[in-house]
Amino acid sequence: MNEIKNLGVFPTMITPFKKDGSIDIETAEKYVEWYFNKGCSGIFAICQSSEIWKMNKEEKISLSSAVYKKAKALAKENGRDFTVVCSGHTSESIDAQADELNAVYEAGADALIWITNRLDINNEGDDVWISNAEKLLALLPKDAKLGMYECPFPYKRLVTPKILKWCLGTGRFFFMKDTCCDKMMIRDRLDILRGTDLALMNANAQTLLDSLQHGAAGYSSVMANFHPELYVWLCENFEKEPEKAKALQCFLSTVAFTEAGLPYPLSAKYHMCLEGMPTENISRVRGDERLTDYGKDCVEQMRYACIEFAKGLGIEV
Repeated sequence: MNEIKNLGVFPTMITPFKKDGSIDIETAEKYVEWYFNKGCSGIFAICQSSEIWKMNKEEKISLSSAVYKKAKALAKENGRDFTVVCSGHTSESIDAQADELNAVYEAGADALIWITNRLDINNEGDDVWISNAEKLLALLPKDAKLGMYECPFPYKRLVTPKILKWCLGTGRFFFMKDTCCDKMMIRDRLDILRGTDLALMNANAQTLLDSLQHGAAGYSSVMANFHPELYVWLCENFEKEPEKAKALQCFLSTVAFTEAGLPYPLSAKYHMCLEGMPTENISRVRGDERLTDYGKDCVEQMRYACIEFAKGLGIEV
Protein backbone atom coordinates (compact mmCIF):
# COMPACT_ATOMS: atom_id res chain seq x y z
CA MET A 1 0.00 0.00 0.00
CA ASN A 2 1.11 3.56 -0.69
CA GLU A 3 1.90 6.04 2.06
CA ILE A 4 -0.22 9.14 2.33
CA LYS A 5 1.91 11.92 0.86
CA ASN A 6 -0.39 14.53 -0.62
CA LEU A 7 -3.17 15.98 1.49
CA GLY A 8 -5.50 18.71 0.32
CA VAL A 9 -9.11 17.91 -0.50
CA PHE A 10 -10.62 14.48 0.21
CA PRO A 11 -14.34 14.31 -0.63
CA THR A 12 -16.44 12.05 1.54
CA MET A 13 -17.61 9.88 -1.32
CA ILE A 14 -21.31 9.27 -1.90
CA THR A 15 -22.63 5.96 -3.24
CA PRO A 16 -24.83 5.76 -6.35
CA PHE A 17 -27.46 3.03 -6.48
CA LYS A 18 -29.26 1.36 -9.36
CA LYS A 19 -33.05 1.26 -9.65
CA ASP A 20 -33.04 -2.17 -8.00
CA GLY A 21 -31.23 -0.74 -4.98
CA SER A 22 -27.85 -2.34 -5.67
CA ILE A 23 -24.64 -0.31 -5.83
CA ASP A 24 -23.97 1.27 -9.22
CA ILE A 25 -20.25 0.56 -9.57
CA GLU A 26 -19.97 2.04 -13.06
CA THR A 27 -21.33 5.40 -11.89
CA ALA A 28 -19.16 5.28 -8.76
CA GLU A 29 -16.11 5.00 -11.02
CA LYS A 30 -17.28 8.11 -12.88
CA TYR A 31 -17.44 9.94 -9.55
CA VAL A 32 -13.84 8.96 -8.86
CA GLU A 33 -12.75 10.43 -12.18
CA TRP A 34 -14.75 13.60 -11.49
CA TYR A 35 -13.05 14.06 -8.11
CA PHE A 36 -9.68 13.52 -9.76
CA ASN A 37 -10.33 16.00 -12.56
CA LYS A 38 -11.46 18.61 -10.04
CA GLY A 39 -8.00 18.51 -8.47
CA CYS A 40 -8.73 16.52 -5.32
CA SER A 41 -5.74 14.84 -3.68
CA GLY A 42 -7.71 11.80 -2.66
CA ILE A 43 -11.02 10.31 -1.60
CA PHE A 44 -12.45 9.27 1.74
CA ALA A 45 -14.47 6.26 0.58
CA ILE A 46 -16.59 3.82 2.60
CA CYS A 47 -17.59 6.53 5.07
CA GLN A 48 -20.87 7.88 6.45
CA SER A 49 -21.56 9.78 3.21
CA SER A 50 -21.21 6.41 1.45
CA GLU A 51 -24.12 5.13 3.58
CA ILE A 52 -21.98 2.42 5.19
CA TRP A 53 -24.40 1.95 8.06
CA LYS A 54 -26.81 0.49 5.50
CA MET A 55 -24.24 -1.70 3.68
CA ASN A 56 -23.18 -5.29 4.27
CA LYS A 57 -19.54 -6.32 4.29
CA GLU A 58 -19.63 -7.65 0.73
CA GLU A 59 -20.92 -4.32 -0.58
CA LYS A 60 -18.21 -2.42 1.27
CA ILE A 61 -15.57 -4.71 -0.22
CA SER A 62 -16.94 -4.39 -3.74
CA LEU A 63 -17.16 -0.60 -3.59
CA SER A 64 -13.75 -0.18 -1.95
CA SER A 65 -12.11 -2.37 -4.57
CA ALA A 66 -13.69 -0.51 -7.49
CA VAL A 67 -12.86 2.93 -6.12
CA TYR A 68 -9.28 1.98 -5.32
CA LYS A 69 -8.59 0.41 -8.72
CA LYS A 70 -10.08 3.36 -10.59
CA ALA A 71 -8.17 5.88 -8.48
CA LYS A 72 -4.84 4.13 -8.97
CA ALA A 73 -5.43 3.76 -12.71
CA LEU A 74 -6.06 7.52 -12.97
CA ALA A 75 -2.97 8.27 -10.89
CA LYS A 76 -0.80 6.07 -13.11
CA GLU A 77 -2.21 7.48 -16.35
CA ASN A 78 -1.74 11.08 -15.26
CA GLY A 79 1.45 10.86 -13.22
CA ARG A 80 0.14 12.21 -9.93
CA ASP A 81 -0.80 10.66 -6.61
CA PHE A 82 -4.43 10.00 -5.78
CA THR A 83 -4.95 8.58 -2.30
CA VAL A 84 -7.88 6.47 -1.16
CA VAL A 85 -8.65 6.16 2.54
CA CYS A 86 -11.48 3.93 3.74
CA SER A 87 -13.43 3.12 6.87
CA GLY A 88 -16.37 0.72 7.10
CA HIS A 89 -16.22 -0.83 10.58
CA THR A 90 -19.82 -0.43 11.72
CA SER A 91 -20.05 -3.55 13.90
CA GLU A 92 -20.16 -3.44 17.68
CA SER A 93 -17.55 -5.99 18.72
CA ILE A 94 -13.86 -5.32 18.20
CA ASP A 95 -13.37 -8.70 16.50
CA ALA A 96 -16.14 -7.97 13.99
CA GLN A 97 -14.75 -4.49 13.35
CA ALA A 98 -11.32 -5.95 12.68
CA ASP A 99 -12.88 -8.39 10.22
CA GLU A 100 -14.54 -5.51 8.34
CA LEU A 101 -11.42 -3.36 8.27
CA ASN A 102 -9.16 -6.20 7.17
CA ALA A 103 -11.56 -7.03 4.35
CA VAL A 104 -11.67 -3.41 3.16
CA TYR A 105 -7.87 -3.15 3.36
CA GLU A 106 -7.42 -6.25 1.25
CA ALA A 107 -9.90 -4.88 -1.28
CA GLY A 108 -7.89 -1.68 -1.62
CA ALA A 109 -7.09 1.27 0.64
CA ASP A 110 -4.07 3.45 1.33
CA ALA A 111 -5.18 3.86 4.94
CA LEU A 112 -7.85 2.50 7.27
CA ILE A 113 -9.85 5.17 9.04
CA TRP A 114 -11.22 4.34 12.48
CA ILE A 115 -14.66 5.67 13.43
CA THR A 116 -14.00 7.03 16.90
CA ASN A 117 -17.37 6.10 18.40
CA ARG A 118 -16.79 2.44 17.53
CA LEU A 119 -13.95 2.31 20.06
CA ASP A 120 -16.17 3.61 22.86
CA ILE A 121 -19.70 2.61 21.91
CA ASN A 122 -21.25 3.54 25.27
CA ASN A 123 -19.15 6.71 25.72
CA GLU A 124 -17.49 5.38 28.87
CA GLY A 125 -14.27 7.36 28.70
CA ASP A 126 -10.74 7.55 27.34
CA ASP A 127 -9.46 4.47 29.15
CA VAL A 128 -12.12 2.30 27.51
CA TRP A 129 -11.36 3.88 24.13
CA ILE A 130 -7.63 3.23 24.42
CA SER A 131 -8.14 -0.32 25.69
CA ASN A 132 -10.35 -1.15 22.71
CA ALA A 133 -7.97 0.66 20.36
CA GLU A 134 -5.08 -1.50 21.54
CA LYS A 135 -7.14 -4.63 20.86
CA LEU A 136 -8.13 -3.44 17.38
CA LEU A 137 -4.60 -2.37 16.53
CA ALA A 138 -3.31 -5.87 17.28
CA LEU A 139 -5.83 -7.39 14.86
CA LEU A 140 -4.89 -5.27 11.83
CA PRO A 141 -1.96 -5.61 9.39
CA LYS A 142 1.20 -4.14 10.90
CA ASP A 143 1.92 -2.18 7.71
CA ALA A 144 -1.53 -0.58 7.48
CA LYS A 145 -1.59 3.21 7.74
CA LEU A 146 -4.35 4.38 10.06
CA GLY A 147 -6.55 7.39 10.63
CA MET A 148 -9.45 8.62 12.76
CA TYR A 149 -12.89 9.95 11.90
CA GLU A 150 -15.17 11.67 14.41
CA CYS A 151 -18.28 10.31 12.69
CA PRO A 152 -21.47 12.02 13.93
CA PHE A 153 -23.50 8.77 13.84
CA PRO A 154 -24.61 7.12 16.08
CA TYR A 155 -22.98 9.75 18.27
CA LYS A 156 -19.99 12.05 17.88
CA ARG A 157 -17.07 10.77 19.97
CA LEU A 158 -14.56 13.60 19.97
CA VAL A 159 -10.87 12.83 20.28
CA THR A 160 -9.34 14.09 23.53
CA PRO A 161 -5.70 15.14 23.96
CA LYS A 162 -5.09 11.84 25.80
CA ILE A 163 -6.37 9.81 22.85
CA LEU A 164 -4.50 11.98 20.37
CA LYS A 165 -1.24 11.44 22.22
CA TRP A 166 -1.90 7.68 22.39
CA CYS A 167 -2.37 7.63 18.61
CA LEU A 168 0.87 9.52 18.11
CA GLY A 169 2.66 7.07 20.38
CA THR A 170 1.77 4.15 18.12
CA GLY A 171 3.45 5.71 15.08
CA ARG A 172 0.63 4.30 12.95
CA PHE A 173 -1.77 7.22 12.50
CA PHE A 174 -1.45 9.64 9.58
CA PHE A 175 -4.95 11.05 8.97
CA MET A 176 -7.58 12.62 11.21
CA LYS A 177 -10.97 13.80 9.97
CA ASP A 178 -11.82 16.46 12.53
CA THR A 179 -15.53 17.19 13.02
CA CYS A 180 -15.43 19.22 16.24
CA CYS A 181 -16.42 22.45 14.40
CA ASP A 182 -14.62 24.43 17.11
CA LYS A 183 -11.90 26.83 15.97
CA MET A 184 -10.06 26.90 19.28
CA MET A 185 -10.22 23.13 19.78
CA ILE A 186 -8.81 22.63 16.30
CA ARG A 187 -5.94 25.01 17.13
CA ASP A 188 -5.23 23.06 20.32
CA ARG A 189 -5.17 19.80 18.39
CA LEU A 190 -2.86 21.27 15.78
CA ASP A 191 -0.48 22.36 18.53
CA ILE A 192 -0.30 18.74 19.70
CA LEU A 193 0.18 17.45 16.15
CA ARG A 194 2.78 19.99 15.06
CA GLY A 195 5.94 18.29 13.81
CA THR A 196 4.33 14.84 13.67
CA ASP A 197 3.13 12.67 10.77
CA LEU A 198 -0.53 12.86 11.81
CA ALA A 199 -2.35 15.29 9.52
CA LEU A 200 -5.56 17.01 10.59
CA MET A 201 -8.22 17.25 7.89
CA ASN A 202 -10.99 19.70 8.75
CA ALA A 203 -14.55 18.58 7.99
CA ASN A 204 -16.09 21.96 8.81
CA ALA A 205 -16.22 24.52 6.01
CA GLN A 206 -16.88 27.45 8.35
CA THR A 207 -13.58 27.02 10.22
CA LEU A 208 -11.49 25.84 7.29
CA LEU A 209 -9.41 28.93 6.52
CA ASP A 210 -8.50 29.49 10.16
CA SER A 211 -7.48 25.85 10.51
CA LEU A 212 -5.33 26.02 7.37
CA GLN A 213 -3.61 29.12 8.72
CA HIS A 214 -2.75 27.18 11.88
CA GLY A 215 -1.45 24.05 10.15
CA ALA A 216 -4.37 21.88 9.06
CA ALA A 217 -3.58 19.64 6.10
CA GLY A 218 -6.78 20.19 4.17
CA TYR A 219 -10.51 19.57 3.87
CA SER A 220 -12.44 16.31 3.94
CA SER A 221 -16.20 16.57 4.02
CA VAL A 222 -19.61 16.65 2.42
CA MET A 223 -19.37 19.85 0.39
CA ALA A 224 -16.49 18.53 -1.71
CA ASN A 225 -19.20 16.54 -3.51
CA PHE A 226 -20.53 19.82 -4.93
CA HIS A 227 -17.65 22.22 -5.67
CA PRO A 228 -14.34 20.58 -4.74
CA GLU A 229 -12.40 22.91 -7.02
CA LEU A 230 -13.14 25.83 -4.67
CA TYR A 231 -11.77 23.92 -1.69
CA VAL A 232 -8.75 22.90 -3.73
CA TRP A 233 -8.10 26.54 -4.59
CA LEU A 234 -8.41 27.60 -0.95
CA CYS A 235 -6.05 24.89 0.29
CA GLU A 236 -3.47 25.78 -2.35
CA ASN A 237 -3.72 29.59 -2.34
CA PHE A 238 -4.75 30.78 1.14
CA GLU A 239 -1.23 32.07 1.86
CA LYS A 240 -0.47 33.46 -1.59
CA GLU A 241 -3.74 35.38 -2.01
CA PRO A 242 -5.10 36.10 1.48
CA GLU A 243 -7.80 38.61 0.48
CA LYS A 244 -9.30 36.32 -2.14
CA ALA A 245 -9.01 33.45 0.31
CA LYS A 246 -10.98 35.41 2.89
CA ALA A 247 -13.72 36.20 0.38
CA LEU A 248 -13.87 32.57 -0.71
CA GLN A 249 -14.03 31.42 2.91
CA CYS A 250 -17.05 33.65 3.52
CA PHE A 251 -18.75 32.29 0.42
CA LEU A 252 -18.03 28.66 1.32
CA SER A 253 -19.25 29.21 4.86
CA THR A 254 -22.58 30.38 3.52
CA VAL A 255 -23.23 27.70 0.91
CA ALA A 256 -22.08 24.95 3.30
CA PHE A 257 -25.23 25.47 5.36
CA THR A 258 -27.05 23.61 2.58
CA GLU A 259 -25.53 20.46 4.09
CA ALA A 260 -28.14 20.70 6.84
CA GLY A 261 -30.83 22.47 4.83
CA LEU A 262 -31.07 19.99 1.95
CA PRO A 263 -31.61 16.20 2.00
CA TYR A 264 -28.02 14.98 1.73
CA PRO A 265 -26.85 12.69 0.12
CA LEU A 266 -29.78 12.94 -2.33
CA SER A 267 -28.82 16.58 -2.93
CA ALA A 268 -25.28 15.52 -3.88
CA LYS A 269 -26.57 12.77 -6.16
CA TYR A 270 -28.74 15.30 -7.96
CA HIS A 271 -25.71 17.55 -8.32
CA MET A 272 -23.82 14.67 -9.95
CA CYS A 273 -26.65 14.49 -12.49
CA LEU A 274 -26.12 18.18 -13.26
CA GLU A 275 -22.42 17.39 -13.74
CA GLY A 276 -23.27 14.88 -16.47
CA MET A 277 -23.29 11.67 -14.42
CA PRO A 278 -26.90 10.39 -14.35
CA THR A 279 -27.64 9.08 -10.87
CA GLU A 280 -30.81 7.51 -9.53
CA ASN A 281 -32.62 9.48 -6.82
CA ILE A 282 -32.07 6.64 -4.36
CA SER A 283 -30.60 6.64 -0.88
CA ARG A 284 -30.75 4.06 1.90
CA VAL A 285 -30.81 6.78 4.56
CA ARG A 286 -33.27 9.26 2.96
CA GLY A 287 -36.57 8.62 1.20
CA ASP A 288 -36.51 9.74 -2.44
CA GLU A 289 -39.49 12.02 -1.79
CA ARG A 290 -37.24 14.20 0.38
CA LEU A 291 -35.62 15.68 -2.73
CA THR A 292 -38.36 18.05 -3.86
CA ASP A 293 -38.41 20.49 -6.76
CA TYR A 294 -37.56 23.18 -4.23
CA GLY A 295 -34.46 21.22 -3.16
CA LYS A 296 -33.40 20.66 -6.75
CA ASP A 297 -33.76 24.36 -7.49
CA CYS A 298 -31.57 25.19 -4.49
CA VAL A 299 -28.87 22.80 -5.73
CA GLU A 300 -29.03 24.34 -9.19
CA GLN A 301 -28.69 27.87 -7.78
CA MET A 302 -25.76 26.84 -5.60
CA ARG A 303 -24.04 25.21 -8.57
CA TYR A 304 -24.48 28.35 -10.70
CA ALA A 305 -23.12 30.61 -7.96
CA CYS A 306 -20.11 28.35 -7.42
CA ILE A 307 -19.31 28.26 -11.13
CA GLU A 308 -19.39 32.05 -11.26
CA PHE A 309 -17.17 32.34 -8.18
CA ALA A 310 -14.74 29.84 -9.66
CA LYS A 311 -14.52 31.87 -12.86
CA GLY A 312 -13.64 34.93 -10.80
CA LEU A 313 -10.70 33.00 -9.33
CA GLY A 314 -9.54 31.89 -12.77
CA ILE A 315 -10.60 28.25 -12.23
CA GLU A 316 -11.66 26.33 -15.30
CA VAL A 317 -15.04 24.67 -14.75
